[in-house]
Amino acid sequence: MLRPFLALYIGGMGAKGKNFYTNLAGRYGYEAEAEEIQDLYLAGDKGMAMMKVPGALIDDVALVGPRERVKERLSLWLDSPVTTMNITVFDVETLRTMVELMAELT
Repeated sequence: MLRPFLALYIGGMGAKGKNFYTNLAGRYGYEAEAEEIQDLYLAGDKGMAMMKVPGALIDDVALVGPRERVKERLSLWLDSPVTTMNITVFDVETLRTMVELMAELT
């Protein structure tokens, strides 16, 4: 579900050479992939741009997966310098799970 959003931001937000998200993905270690995503997106091949978003990048920037994996990854974020996290959920049960995990870890 995150591939379309990341492809849009990395590939389509801003002009070539002036895209904060392309640059950010590069700083995360995905410079070549970000350039390819941007080139594909700007050329109009949004589907291929989405397919080029690496799973590892999704894992680096999002909490996805089963509860125990999310809990494990969340604990890494809580031990980082990050001070704000955005949570996007599509159902109440997922929101409850995130609230429970935060309570367990803090």
